[in-house]
Amino acid sequence: MTYTPNTDRYSTMKYNRCGNSGLLLPAVSLGLWHNFGSVDDFNNARNILLNAFDRGITHFDLANNYGPLPGSAEENFGKILKQNLSFYRDELIISTKAGYLMWDGPYGEWGSRKYMIASLDQSLKRMGLDYVDIFYSHRPDPETPLEETMSALDHMVKQGKALYAGISNYSAEQTAKASKILNELGTPCLIHQPRYSMLDRWVEDGLLNTLEKEGIGCIAFSPLAQGLLSDKYLKNIPADSRAANPHGFLQKSAIKPELIAKLTKLNELASERGQSLAQMALAWVLNEQRVTSVLIGARNVEQLEDSLKCLQSPEFSHEELDLIDGIL
Repeated sequence: MTYTPNTDRYSTMKYNRCGNSGLLLPAVSLGLWHNFGSVDDFNNARNILLNAFDRGITHFDLANNYGPLPGSAEENFGKILKQNLSFYRDELIISTKAGYLMWDGPYGEWGSRKYMIASLDQSLKRMGLDYVDIFYSHRPDPETPLEETMSALDHMVKQGKALYAGISNYSAEQTAKASKILNELGTPCLIHQPRYSMLDRWVEDGLLNTLEKEGIGCIAFSPLAQGLLSDKYLKNIPADSRAANPHGFLQKSAIKPELIAKLTKLNELASERGQSLAQMALAWVLNEQRVTSVLIGARNVEQLEDSLKCLQSPEFSHEELDLIDGIL
């Protein structure tokens, strides 16, 4: 498949500086958590990725265990990169992570030096890369000294297997400690990837302040709360939705009448702003000045295009922000 990217791809995307670094990230980045595994349609995954790049999305976010099967999202991304995007490698920011269960035995998860280094080596082979741009500790390990996990990140950056180090799912206190260790090692922490949405605002209780103080960027994942912040669940639970999947992270039990009432009011406000609920929810996260980028998923090109319309959103008035807080 011959691919020539859109020559105007950088004209409509906004790029934000990541913390105190020299790196700019697109306001909207694409995550490959869902829809890019071995059980998914490969051509659909390719179309999503290439259309994302056509629209100025330069950052593609993976993890070692993304699939299913674990590792297959990286394998599929590597195939698409080789077939269609290899010429544009230097225009891409590619990130991956290690921390969750990836293989059997005592060395297949968490944050030991053994696991972290082995995981990145495997990820590079799956993607056919010499290096990733960002390598994350995917979650803090309660049993491994933080110094060990951070020294592994430092080691991989100094080896040239990663250009920057990041962390994900760390508390404000853990983030401050990790940042101090990395600074002392000479590899500053570039970015933190926390869960953040209208329905999940834990980062406002200290973490965003810590990131600002430490000069660390922030990329928010699950900004639509696994699809709750869309019009999908306003009337019922669609058969093809995440909540209908008994093995997914979002369960039917989470969709309570009081939540539907809030979502309905938010949807009404979004309509008044000329947006869908999903577009307003993404714009709301990006309205937080300490957020560098918002990480979206997409099941098809149409959903990708719809999400990107959040960049055309009018700014929020103080009254609208107060109204959202009141609803929530």
